[in-house]
Amino acid sequence: MYVVEDLGCIFLGSSVICGRRKYERIRVCRAFIKHRILMVSDFFYPNFGGVENHIYYLSQCLLKLGHKVVVATHAYGNRSGVRYMTGGLKVYYVPWRPFVMQNTLPTFYGLLPIIRTILIRERIKVVHGHQAFSTFCHEALMHARTMGYKVVFTDHSLYGFADVGSIHMNKVLQFTLADVSQAICVSHTSKENTVLRSGLPPEKVFVVPNAVDTAIFKPAVTRPIGPDIVIVVISRLVYRKGVDLLVEVIPEVCRLHPNVRFIIGGDGPKRVRLEEMREKHSLQDRVEMLGAVQHVQVRSVLISGHIFLNSSLTEAFCIAILEAASCGLLTVSTRVGGVPEVLPDEMIVLAEPDPGDMVHAIQKAISMLPKIDSQVMHNRMRELYNWHDVAKRTEIVYDRALKCSNQNLLERLSRYLFCGAWAGKLFCLVMIVGFLLWQLLELWQPVDDIEEVPDFTLPRNCDEEDMLEENPVKRVA
Repeated sequence: MYVVEDLGCIFLGSSVICGRRKYERIRVCRAFIKHRILMVSDFFYPNFGGVENHIYYLSQCLLKLGHKVVVATHAYGNRSGVRYMTGGLKVYYVPWRPFVMQNTLPTFYGLLPIIRTILIRERIKVVHGHQAFSTFCHEALMHARTMGYKVVFTDHSLYGFADVGSIHMNKVLQFTLADVSQAICVSHTSKENTVLRSGLPPEKVFVVPNAVDTAIFKPAVTRPIGPDIVIVVISRLVYRKGVDLLVEVIPEVCRLHPNVRFIIGGDGPKRVRLEEMREKHSLQDRVEMLGAVQHVQVRSVLISGHIFLNSSLTEAFCIAILEAASCGLLTVSTRVGGVPEVLPDEMIVLAEPDPGDMVHAIQKAISMLPKIDSQVMHNRMRELYNWHDVAKRTEIVYDRALKCSNQNLLERLSRYLFCGAWAGKLFCLVMIVGFLLWQLLELWQPVDDIEEVPDFTLPRNCDEEDMLEENPVKRVA
């Protein structure tokens, strides 16, 4: 992708003024804009992951459908301010630093002035938040509803109901979704989980799956040749991804099948357990540890193997399975969450999250390998999962959200009261204080004093050389 590194760009007619530079002959095409959408989340590029990919690809396809899409996230290192990405996607890197696990520190009202300015400058109509444990998302949705904007929320994860962390997160989600316009989940299992956790009416929740870029994730021209069978694992090495299962499964598979090798890509706190297992069973020549793998290198790792192994203990969807299947790998996965919904039976072998059952599933997958046609599998994935289809289905959700009736503060507060005897009153207090702060901002900086940004769309068929006389873009991974 390409990122314009100059900040504060002002588009005027057919020219662009960026700081001290002036670029002529930029063909800027004004077009009818269907919806004006603000994507908000703590998770976006240059960080890589399932949520980051989802936001990026969805935004690109919505731009092609004629919508205006702007992304707001926190700053990453020295990446702060405004950036332009491929297709004219505008990203606000708000100067908030991550606190833990790429999440910003909760401030309740600290984001209100910034979010308000972005919404007014870009003339946003729909605010779309992503990921349940994104602090930035929860605060932005709360402020957007206070200001009367329609909000949509996409839940990308599954959570339990018993441990302390899940109980806390479920209460926060209940607060955020109490006044949401519409919600999206990536699988039917995820929908059931979200409805139970948040108390949201099921008719407000849509199922829109993830997708995969089949133009990038495609099989190798020739399959790996040799007597060895290579099993690939690419995952964050954390408890939720079932690393403890791998520690028991890998030695047993290596004992039963001398021609099996493992390639493990990823990093995390559980990596030390895998390294200890490798040393204990003397598997240094059969278990290769790659460490963290950049997203641009994922395909090259996948096409070096025959089987993709996913040992997650909980998973709402798992984009990694799509990427592996698109590269022509047979998948072995734990039967958890929304995973059984992802692939047809002939493309995946499911097992219970039990070491013995997983070893049996891997043996079954090894016996199925001679019948696997990588190109047929890739073509099937191209038909089943397409980002353009995801964008069109999300567009329907935006249409439904915009048709929702507007409600005043008192009508909205009644929804929060149902969140619990004490929590409901606390949520009402938070919303009342937010409403008063918003009214103070309206007096201190009226809407008329905030300059609106001119709309523009980049031509889809023009070359990059034609777009800029001098090239102020930088290639990034």
